[in-house]
Amino acid sequence: MSAAWIPVLCLGVCLLLLPEPAGSEGAVPIAITCFTRGLDIRKEKADVLCPGGCSLEEFSVFGNIVYASVSSICGAAIHRGVISNSGGPVRIYSLPGRENYSSVVANGIQSQTLSRWSASFTVTKGKSGTQEATGQAVSTARPSTGKRLKKTPEKKTGNKDCKADIAFLIDGSFNIGQRRFNLQKNFVGKVALMLGIGTEGPHVGLVQASEHPKIEFYLKNFTSAKDVLFAIKEVGFRGGNSNTGKALKHTAQKFFTADAGVRRGIPKVVVVFIDGWPSDDIEEAGIVAREFGVNVFIVSVAKPIPEELGMVQDVAFVDKAVCRNNGFFSYHMPNWFGTTKYVKPLVQKLCTHEQMMCSKTCYNSVNIAFLIDGSSSVGDSNFRLMLEFVSNIAKTFEISDIGAKIAAVQFTYDQRTEFTFTDYSTKENVLAVIRNIRYMSGGTATGDAISFTVRNVFGPVRDSPNKNFLVIVTDGQSYDDVRGPAAAAHDAGITIFSVGVAWAPLDDLKDMASKPKESHAFFTREFTGLEPIVSDVIRGICRDFLESQQ
Repeated sequence: MSAAWIPVLCLGVCLLLLPEPAGSEGAVPIAITCFTRGLDIRKEKADVLCPGGCSLEEFSVFGNIVYASVSSICGAAIHRGVISNSGGPVRIYSLPGRENYSSVVANGIQSQTLSRWSASFTVTKGKSGTQEATGQAVSTARPSTGKRLKKTPEKKTGNKDCKADIAFLIDGSFNIGQRRFNLQKNFVGKVALMLGIGTEGPHVGLVQASEHPKIEFYLKNFTSAKDVLFAIKEVGFRGGNSNTGKALKHTAQKFFTADAGVRRGIPKVVVVFIDGWPSDDIEEAGIVAREFGVNVFIVSVAKPIPEELGMVQDVAFVDKAVCRNNGFFSYHMPNWFGTTKYVKPLVQKLCTHEQMMCSKTCYNSVNIAFLIDGSSSVGDSNFRLMLEFVSNIAKTFEISDIGAKIAAVQFTYDQRTEFTFTDYSTKENVLAVIRNIRYMSGGTATGDAISFTVRNVFGPVRDSPNKNFLVIVTDGQSYDDVRGPAAAAHDAGITIFSVGVAWAPLDDLKDMASKPKESHAFFTREFTGLEPIVSDVIRGICRDFLESQQ
């Protein structure tokens, strides 16, 4: 039987290297220390064993429910209530990075805020194993055999710490002229060389902006710095107006495609070089780029002098085109001479993945509607627990006018739209309106409620680039058919998670849930049992989103 070896943390020697039999479900948990972080476990799912007696004050934990991968696994598990300070088994699930990890005090641990991180994880109760976790380092060095090992030829994998798909959008207009155009190409070549282009590192392509945009070469064309430098050298000057907005929009829509070499899960970046100012409107192009999940950087050279400002359509064109107007995505050089000193700072920006706020992830590219049972059997206090469940899921996502969107419908025999996807575009407003939803009380007609939600909530956003999800929370049997309306929702591209409480029949939950049923239908006997299901739903949404991007 083959075995997969799992490295946990190497600092001179490895903390632990345990064989996991192929096909097993983590039969023996990996023993870790109090300070092993999520990023040290390079698996999508792993069972670990936390030691007892860790100092709560020394834990570094960022977030709540979903934790930044820089967090201590054992600290997160105690914070989440999965284990106590006595230690125990924990199951860790890897998740994509996100924004706005929240600060919450729980179980003696104060988690910290973090604006953004490149990877996340969540934890649940793990399977018990026979191994004792001591937190001691275990040497895994092989004994010397007296033979010299053959040196494996190094493949040109590139800089693995800078994975990005980058389009250089260069200025080929009469504004820049032939001489400065060549200086611009030299600078782009230096940036490309320092990036560390390779099969597993950054991939780059090039687009020239002039009267009409021209894609000079795609991401898939070259995977070595030498070939890229030669391709840049061969690019000819086109001339014409500097229609940068037109070129940026074209790049966002046509350059970043799977056929052109875009890789799944890798940040998409456009570096726009503007000599002077654009001849057309660049704001709309920036909006389109953000909608396509493209991170726009603007490198401006030779800003217009006061006498030239009258010729500029919009003096704030940089702020309106970049991914975020926070200073990170804009870069200025006074001219094209002596630009070598500007290469490294720009490369560092392009390789800082946790700052790529416009990349499409499951946290910022989904529409999630909640269908909430307001029937008489729920009761007001339990209804509040249902709203808390909804809030805990909603607050995990990056809600904005160009990001994730949330809606809610309450149902009995009738349906009431509490708010639609377009009503609120900030997380604060969404959470506030959820807290203030009034309990209806009445019968239970879940099938009609599904049809109502598909028609009135998802219908107006059928052309949205976001993936659609419906989370149904109910405590009883529906008086009408749920299978037909749920099938219609599935056919409309809506993924359904069904969450049942108390008397909700398992058959109804499975009939409503998307496939595979076992990962989309959940049940708990008590309303207090909703809280542990929060991470299951979040993880399921992220899993389905990633699968839809393949």
